[in-house]
Amino acid sequence: MYRFPFVQRDELFEKWDDDNIWSKYCGFLDLSIDEFMVIQKALLMDEIELTMKSEMGNKIIGNHKLENLHDFRKHVPFTVYNDYQPYLGEQNNSVLTDKPVLWAHTSGRTGLIKWIPYTQGNIERLADDTLAAFILSSASRRGEVHLHPGARVVLNLPPVPYTTGVMGYVAGERISYRPIPDLDAAEAMEFQERIEQGFHIALRTGADYAASLAVVLAKIGKGFAELGNSSKLSFRKLHPSAMLRLANAMVRARLAKRPILPKDIWKVKGLVCGGTDTTIYQEEIAKYWGVKPLDVYVSTETCFIAMQSWNKKGMTLVPYSNFYEFIPEEERLKNIADKNYKPATVLIDELEAGKMYEIVVTNFHGGPLLRYRIGDLIKVVSIGDDETGSTLPQITFQSRADDLIDISGFVRLDEKEIWTAIQKTDLPYEDWSVRKEANKEEPVLHIFLELTRNGYSDSDIARKIDEQLVNLRADWRNLKSMIGMTPIKITLLNKGTFREYTRKKQEAGFDIAHLKPPHVNPSDTTISDLLQISERL
Repeated sequence: MYRFPFVQRDELFEKWDDDNIWSKYCGFLDLSIDEFMVIQKALLMDEIELTMKSEMGNKIIGNHKLENLHDFRKHVPFTVYNDYQPYLGEQNNSVLTDKPVLWAHTSGRTGLIKWIPYTQGNIERLADDTLAAFILSSASRRGEVHLHPGARVVLNLPPVPYTTGVMGYVAGERISYRPIPDLDAAEAMEFQERIEQGFHIALRTGADYAASLAVVLAKIGKGFAELGNSSKLSFRKLHPSAMLRLANAMVRARLAKRPILPKDIWKVKGLVCGGTDTTIYQEEIAKYWGVKPLDVYVSTETCFIAMQSWNKKGMTLVPYSNFYEFIPEEERLKNIADKNYKPATVLIDELEAGKMYEIVVTNFHGGPLLRYRIGDLIKVVSIGDDETGSTLPQITFQSRADDLIDISGFVRLDEKEIWTAIQKTDLPYEDWSVRKEANKEEPVLHIFLELTRNGYSDSDIARKIDEQLVNLRADWRNLKSMIGMTPIKITLLNKGTFREYTRKKQEAGFDIAHLKPPHVNPSDTTISDLLQISERL
């Protein structure tokens, strides 16, 4: 259905030229900080020259003449999607720097479809970075390449026009691989059907790699123990190859004296995941699948921003798709307090370990976005990595900038921290949503939680989550002492609530990005819908 013939097949894979494959796709890991900045500045100046010739670029930049990086940071304002909506929302090619070969989209919290044009340069860069992620996902050391033609790859990702769908197609132009399910057939499937079909086919064919949402891999791992139950799976309906694969897996599991796990069925070389939850589920996925997933940081507006190295710890920024600036947390808070305050930014060579930053991007390769506040917070975990020998900052995606819960100005919790606390309790949960509320004039975290098993009281759950937050954040313990209470309220939702919420949204025609309620700061309407569904169930 989608073809990109200008993305050339890479003969290095046909020749099994591992040294040059690694250098081409993963060489950015070995850049020094000075080399990184040279690449960034050179590509930025190329982009400025192109952008100033476009109608939309002139609208943002105005009459300022930008001759260097200093001019760019001084005169170009920060932007958000609303600044581009009149042009990009109409998919108006005439105002752009370069004619796009495809329009991708994502959605914001308001449900607004965000259309982003991808030029030929964007697409080629997306193909390269996608292959880099798969190479790193299956490597255990520098220079190790297991990705070669014919690889069987299970793709549990949203389809075109989402960026994840585009990645599947453009990677196939660089290297001949076997997508599971077939990309064109998958375009006609609902997302849940694509997941189910992918693993059903993989039972027969086997799988070398998987690209997926982390939560999907974790839930599949948990559910495999039920495969031996005849009420869940009929061997008579399986292809002979799938029957043999599953029978062998059951023998392995029995010898190990444990339930069957995905790693008994498939010997995958690598897993690629993205999103806030990858690091939360990373160890659990490794237990189920036998391979730790590689975390990648990708968005529709930016394509690849960063990815982990082969040791699967901090992520390294990729220098070829965007120019990066970073708003320090203290500057961001000043801007929140005073909307007219223009926060200062730092560059990658000024980042400090242990600090949080809001990331600001400017697209390369004719992309439209200038000093764009994507709304993401990253944390710098270290400057350099002794294990891999990298000297570049190592980052993690922390949260959306608007996904913070501020309690009395004393504790600021983000989605990742709350999710980690819930995950570490080992509670058998399906999903959750949380917001700040007042309880007897004191602030509390009100967590709406669906469990998959009964037998837990609200107080038990609150205590378990509180214990984990104390372990994660010293200021949480101090807050408890200050207000003299455990600031957590639990509302248990009946089984099936989140699934029914998703079904109703899908039935109503909502975009795939908004089928599930937000984890943090859900609206009154969302909470009302969840409670009504739970009551009916």
